[in-house]
Amino acid sequence: MVVIGSSRVVDLRESDFEEFVSNSDALALVDFWAAWCGPCRAVAPVIEGLAKDYGDKLAVYKINIDENATLAERFNIMSIPTVMIFKSGRAVETLVGTRHAQDYKSLIDKHS
Repeated sequence: MVVIGSSRVVDLRESDFEEFVSNSDALALVDFWAAWCGPCRAVAPVIEGLAKDYGDKLAVYKINIDENATLAERFNIMSIPTVMIFKSGRAVETLVGTRHAQDYKSLIDKHS
């Protein structure tokens, strides 16, 4: 697990997923991405902005699908970026592709 930059975005590995997402009661946003993915790089500042905007109300994680293929397979990630909202450890929403911040905020607010 690595905190990215000065934001509250955490880079998760498969070994951390259960502890930080599946077994957590916190609302979480998980960004499935890859370093070679242009749209993933485009959405990264939006994800970092959400982490700052929501502070302690939302846990924000990034999962590199190349380094964590088992998790990508577990959640049927076929295209990236894929952002999933987890509530009480369960996936409740999924957005695929680049989106505006408001699209993510609507889902986060819906489950807060």
